[in-house]
Amino acid sequence: MNGQELLVKAYRHMCQAKHMAATYEQHRNICKYVHSTSRGHEAVQLAISYLLDPADYVSPYYRDESLLLGLGFSPYELMLQLLAKAADPFTGGRAYYSHPGYRGDDKPTIIQQSSATGMQVIPTTGIAQGIQYLEKHLSEKLNITSNGKMPLVVCSLGDASVTEGEVSEAFQFAVLKKLPILYLVQDNRWGISVSADESRVMDAYEYAAGFPGMSRARVDGSDFEACYQLFQEVTESIRRERSPWLIQANVPLLGHHTSGVRKEFYRTEEDLKMHALRDPGPLLRERLLAAGVSMDELADIDKAAEQEVRLAFQQAVEAADPDPATVQSHVFVPTTVTVETGQRETTKAEKINMVDAALFAIREIMEEFPEAVLYGQDVGRRLGGVFREAATLAEQFGDHRVFNTAIQEAYIIGSTSGMSAVGLKPIVEVQFADYIYPGLNQLVSEISKSSYLSCGKFPVQTLIRVPVGAYGGGGPYHSGSIESTLLSIKGIKVVYPSNAADMKGLMKAAFLDPNPVVMLEHKGLYWSKVPGTESAKQPEPGADYRIPLGKARIALPAFKQAVMQGDSCCIITYGMGVYWAKAAAMHFPGQVEVVDLRCLFPLDEELVFDTVKQHGKCLVLTEEQQHNSFAEALAGRISKACFQWLDAPVDVMGALNLPAVPMNAALEAAMLPSADKLRGRIGQLLSY
Repeated sequence: MNGQELLVKAYRHMCQAKHMAATYEQHRNICKYVHSTSRGHEAVQLAISYLLDPADYVSPYYRDESLLLGLGFSPYELMLQLLAKAADPFTGGRAYYSHPGYRGDDKPTIIQQSSATGMQVIPTTGIAQGIQYLEKHLSEKLNITSNGKMPLVVCSLGDASVTEGEVSEAFQFAVLKKLPILYLVQDNRWGISVSADESRVMDAYEYAAGFPGMSRARVDGSDFEACYQLFQEVTESIRRERSPWLIQANVPLLGHHTSGVRKEFYRTEEDLKMHALRDPGPLLRERLLAAGVSMDELADIDKAAEQEVRLAFQQAVEAADPDPATVQSHVFVPTTVTVETGQRETTKAEKINMVDAALFAIREIMEEFPEAVLYGQDVGRRLGGVFREAATLAEQFGDHRVFNTAIQEAYIIGSTSGMSAVGLKPIVEVQFADYIYPGLNQLVSEISKSSYLSCGKFPVQTLIRVPVGAYGGGGPYHSGSIESTLLSIKGIKVVYPSNAADMKGLMKAAFLDPNPVVMLEHKGLYWSKVPGTESAKQPEPGADYRIPLGKARIALPAFKQAVMQGDSCCIITYGMGVYWAKAAAMHFPGQVEVVDLRCLFPLDEELVFDTVKQHGKCLVLTEEQQHNSFAEALAGRISKACFQWLDAPVDVMGALNLPAVPMNAALEAAMLPSADKLRGRIGQLLSY
């Protein structure tokens, strides 16, 4: 394609974008779902789109419809998402306009992402991290471009999102690891109604100077030729040098922020006129006229675009809406581990503790799966984890597979979305449960929704390990229990083993699950240092042992005679609660049955409800603060499902409702449940 042909192509796409925006505005009663258009940003978006290859990855943001047009998506396809139709090729009617998710052989891959106000930068940087790993260590799995060059990643974002802290985390990692990524910042100087002058002391170009190793440039985002020429140079540099770039493109904002937040609400006539002077469409039109393209030809291009858009809109309006019966599909994709397999009982006489069970499981995983990587704070060679839960792994598998990160919980968690998209299988660790909160935005906004909103195209296969729980005066920031917080997030699985054999079997299944899994590991059970937890040590199961997620077990059975006489109860619990329950049950021989949930979501309701129905008396035990907890919610479900079999109200026992676990050992004990406290509650329950 020669230079003039490229300009004509860009002009055609600009005309499409112009008429699409006008059509949406004309039919606001039909275009009822919130949307933004690319008006004013067309030149820079088209310029980068024309230089991308199907081997590349790109993360557009919500104003990037012209980028999508340039990649080859038709106005009709984009309108299907605008109108939330069933045939929406990205999300099946589940997400907003210009929120794409695409995997195919004909265009760059676009991972599913949130509304892209900065949060997308971490997952997209994770893609570049994954590409670098494949390039250096699994080159046979790396797709290269049609002309034999290395792939790159483009992350598009608006200028106002650069002030997000998560953007800094991504930039830090990109320059530290020299990742092949281009951050394209489209700067129209507005963040909804907040102007650049009142929200920042520097623009993205100036900000990038603080990240040594980040090459940077500015460009007039209204000038298609200037953008295209710069992007040619930059993309070639990234394909060759494999290091990050940031380009700040200064662009006008010609449309509304969104269809609901109108420009006339907050912008002056003077501001609107100033931005209109830089409309890239007329500027490119003048350039084409000067190059000898006739006015008639340009008029024909514009007319053809108008007719195509009009027809596409009519067809999109008439397209079928999603079937409400499908609303629950794609929350998860199917897992392969559905039954317990392998050898739990082995000939090994020596018992291992839980932390070693986890270590051995990961060692076997990394031996079998070269795409498995482990990273987080302090898990690398020098320490091997603050609990020694990763000891010797870096020595065995190398620093490229087991490595430290900075204090960046958001990056640790969110990067797994991009790593998974390129085919890697990340295992990451958050050092303590109390430190997970900076990473929750990534877990909630990106990871948990990815499979559902992409209609199963982008499930995130990640195993997130989190040490939890109180013991020995760990204090307010090293003792937290977070299961209720996690269980409020739909689209993730939560596992909580209580002994070494379960730790290994569940770890293997969690790793193999193609969906995101958080594994909560009680620090007090790691070495069985807490009195009464010695039985957490068990013989090591075989390497082939797997426990399907969502299967509870009977940790302590009651005597059949006590059950038949109505003189028994059951305790539903998990983690440290298993040991409190077993210790308390010793005072009621044969009368107490203990169910170890092992997995909090999916939950083994069948075993729980069947057990409650047998006994008629139930107590749900948790280490968490009790009020508004998972345990209370479970008690409510039990009450509803088992009401006619109950002989007593379903009881709940948890920690006191305090904002933190105090450090003093006596205060910690006063807050937490214990076997002695539980003994009294069991006595009351059995008295019914």
